[in-house]
Amino acid sequence: MKKSNNIYLMYIIAFLQGFVFYGSVATLYRQSRGISINEIFILESVFMILMILFEIPWGHFADKLGYKKTLVVSNILFLLSKVIFYKSNSFLMFFLEAVIAALAISGISGCDTALIYSSINKEESEKTFGRYNAFTTAGLLLASLLSGVIISKSMDFAALLTIVPYIIAALLTLFIEEVKVNFEEKVSIRSSIKNALSNRNMVIFVLSISIINEVTHAISVFLNQPQYVKGGINIRYFGLIMTAMQIISLISVKAYKLTRRYGTYKVIKNLLGIIALSSLLLSYTSSGILSVIFIALINASFAMINPISMDIQNKSIVTSDRASILSIYAMVGNLSSALVNFSLGKVAQSSIEHAFVYCGIISIASLIVITAYFKKVAEQLSS
Repeated sequence: MKKSNNIYLMYIIAFLQGFVFYGSVATLYRQSRGISINEIFILESVFMILMILFEIPWGHFADKLGYKKTLVVSNILFLLSKVIFYKSNSFLMFFLEAVIAALAISGISGCDTALIYSSINKEESEKTFGRYNAFTTAGLLLASLLSGVIISKSMDFAALLTIVPYIIAALLTLFIEEVKVNFEEKVSIRSSIKNALSNRNMVIFVLSISIINEVTHAISVFLNQPQYVKGGINIRYFGLIMTAMQIISLISVKAYKLTRRYGTYKVIKNLLGIIALSSLLLSYTSSGILSVIFIALINASFAMINPISMDIQNKSIVTSDRASILSIYAMVGNLSSALVNFSLGKVAQSSIEHAFVYCGIISIASLIVITAYFKKVAEQLSS
């Protein structure tokens, strides 16, 4: 099998794992199983903390034994997490699902992009990462189109049906070809940590992007549904709204064209500004239409930021322990995300209006830090 076939397999796996049929009612599904909004944020914080603990060991495992083995084990665990999610009816069961999902996603995190980056022409990396994200979005899109019919039967059926594409995705992982990236060159975890943290500018960049990622995730997954209800939108339209969000997010596939034309800094700065402003405006509106527009802007903006961020992180790595370093960056990001998520859950318990204001404030803070990062990089290049 040609190494380039890895890209197509990863595209298909990403597409299938986007088939989360319960996505448009994920918060309502958990609440129907007896989980409060605060408990949802607690579980998300637990998930983030576990991701922090698992990231570095998984990355080290991937660099020592290979990307394929890591992805096979991780995708099987991902499948198991969906089975447990369907069976969960208590906080303890959802806690177990969070543990297994954290194990799975921390294994995939970094390893998937390391495999892709090692299988392509480096000049095509940003475009390829954009397509990779777009395939996940396309899966979510198709799932959203079908979810209205599926959820009308029951939310439980939507959770059950989600298991099927994850079975296929796990099986497809077996056909990935391992890439040759000096796995025989043993790099210790300590050395990988030193390599990663020595690039302080990149650590700052990762922290800021992770905060924005958590803001986007919280708004588009947890806070959106109560906001839609507040705006008088009937639950039967949630699937259609999610479909529209995924269509808009497909814009990520063209992010590389923006950076080539306007430059990476200018693109990221403006996209972060859109996220911050939209978050603040959400706190002041009770209009269903405006709520959908602002959340769509947030989704579209981060969809374009994500492949740019992947490209920047991969190009910053010059050592052979790519998966380990990407996992360390992910761990650093998850740490900041966990802190944001925990504090956001407390604020959201007060009111979703306060939660949106909080999201706007920390987005502005991230914008300031990102601006400082690019200035530092520019100074280093000119010196």
